[in-house]
Amino acid sequence: MPHLRAPDAGRLAYAQGRTTALDRAWQLEVERHRAQGSSAAFLGPESVPWDRFARQSRLADTARRCHEALDPDTAAWVRAYVDGVNDGLARGAARDERFARTGHVPTPWEPWVPLAIWIATHILFAGFATKLWRERVARALGDEAATLFATDGPGTAGSNGWLVPGDRTGSGSAIIAGDPHRFIEDPGVYQQIRLSCPEYDVLGLAVPGIPGLGHFGHTGSAAWAITNAMADYQDLYVEQLRPAGGGAEDGGFEALGPDGTWEPVHRHTETLTVAGADPVEVEVLETARGPVITHGGTADQTLSLRYPPRVRRDLGFAVLPALLRARTVADIDRAFDGWAEPVNVVHAADSEGGLLHRVAGAVPLRHPANRLRPVPAWDPQYAWQGWAETPSEPVQGFAVMANARGIASPLGVEFAPPHRADRIRALLSGSADWSPKAMAGVHRDTHLASAAPLLALLPGLDGLSPGAQALRTRLLAWDRHMAAESTDATVFSAFRARAVRRFAADPALADLAGAPTGPEVFHPWLYLVPRVGYALEGLLTTALLPALDRAAHVRAALEETAAADTPDTPWSQVHRLAPWSALPDPDAQWPGLGGDHDCVNATSTVPGFTDLTARASAARYVWDLGRREDSLWAVPLGADGVTGSAHHRDQLPLWAQCELVPVVTGWTLLTKESV
Repeated sequence: MPHLRAPDAGRLAYAQGRTTALDRAWQLEVERHRAQGSSAAFLGPESVPWDRFARQSRLADTARRCHEALDPDTAAWVRAYVDGVNDGLARGAARDERFARTGHVPTPWEPWVPLAIWIATHILFAGFATKLWRERVARALGDEAATLFATDGPGTAGSNGWLVPGDRTGSGSAIIAGDPHRFIEDPGVYQQIRLSCPEYDVLGLAVPGIPGLGHFGHTGSAAWAITNAMADYQDLYVEQLRPAGGGAEDGGFEALGPDGTWEPVHRHTETLTVAGADPVEVEVLETARGPVITHGGTADQTLSLRYPPRVRRDLGFAVLPALLRARTVADIDRAFDGWAEPVNVVHAADSEGGLLHRVAGAVPLRHPANRLRPVPAWDPQYAWQGWAETPSEPVQGFAVMANARGIASPLGVEFAPPHRADRIRALLSGSADWSPKAMAGVHRDTHLASAAPLLALLPGLDGLSPGAQALRTRLLAWDRHMAAESTDATVFSAFRARAVRRFAADPALADLAGAPTGPEVFHPWLYLVPRVGYALEGLLTTALLPALDRAAHVRAALEETAAADTPDTPWSQVHRLAPWSALPDPDAQWPGLGGDHDCVNATSTVPGFTDLTARASAARYVWDLGRREDSLWAVPLGADGVTGSAHHRDQLPLWAQCELVPVVTGWTLLTKESV
């Protein structure tokens, strides 16, 4: 793990950039080119859908605008980081055979690239693509059914987080703990790092390509952590376009604006270079609302995306160096007043007993309909009307953030089910003597409360075969833990998958069963089976589908599972990690895991589709405000991003077991390793 010292903050930012380039040059270049919409140039045709979206949504152009608006001190700090990246890229690339394999040669970063990576990393966090799904549902089932599938979906990023005040810990000082849930990538999306200069000494989890520690950090006397607030702050507008001038030959367009007049539409064409294939032309359009991301391809709608960074020319990057300088909760609170993107729930504590539970980020004020579905661009009632106040509340007992309804409820539409939050509260209530080491038990909890509604239908089934009766008895006796060694968990997942597929095949949902249309990058939000899998609890109880014979589907799923004679296989043998990699390694061996998508140990399957997990804890942390050296952390892989290096996957076995490693703060305890 990098522990960096420098004589001032600027040279420390340089050291962070350079070290990250030495360890993770491949990852940095992949993220840089994804942000610029140029990754297909060395990754090939599979990257074209994302590159097209990045170009059409103007991610890099937005980053340039936000960079131009930075205050001079923040701009210099970011530039120092980029200088470090540029000084380390060539040496880092020489360590990684993927550069030679793809023929990719790094070129110098421009100062705005970290901002582009930040936007690209978070552009889908608020799940605006869910509005495409709601539109599809409303057209098929009626407007009142638009939120029928409301739940934590396959494209959202969630997290667990909890803050335990000093009166409930053994040391008398607060503890902050949790884990961000994201798609697991190789290399990992978080980097354990320590940054020290005369002004501050901070350790935490950095996003490679971004200076500082935006999400999780411990300054010694204060610490903070975030989760996704599940706020809705990006809008889709249905645009009416016509040829400019009533039929100009240059191919330009005009859009009908909210005042009833036709407005000019920015238009230009860009070319994607594609390794092993012909170049791809991309038409880039932008109305006064924002970039056009679909043009006649989704239910014949032309849709523009309005998102705060492009409107405000602000990502909140000035918050990043301010957090490093924080000494108290008040410092952290003031810093987060400037946060913009994405919208997060924040926990913070300090060594003097200060506590913080708040929301931070930019959420526009507008008509409630904007949050649900695409709205007409030409109707003035759907225009943005300023910015919402972000809520905060006092910490009483302990504070839990797990993407469920709570402090951020006024700002969102869809939230995670309450199961993870409720389970964390229940576990924390079991002791008033918490220690950092004991928090590992909370991290690894595998109780699946979301199984209850499905299992509740089993006692009422009649006419079952002997095999189905035996299976019902077994499932009802199950402890509802998706433990790694549990064979009952494997059987339950097989039963649930069949139930999901049965529900998805019901005639009532037939109009939603077709293949998605429109840009491929949005397709994960538009497939019916995953949507049913994540919304199964609601579908089991909703009154909006009176023709849905739930008992018949559950009975058939039970009979099918019994007839299939599902083997008594431990859950971890089928529930294995399947991380994303820009260049997958076909020979990689990935561990089996416990947990499931509604467990505190949130290793997400896609019910009805696969038992593999691609989304899980991208890091785990425990911040002790009494003694920072008693803090703990772990990441899914390791500190080094180079495949085959000693520290590329050395934390993987520990992470798979929800074990944590000590934070080391004494410089004399460190062993220097050169690469």
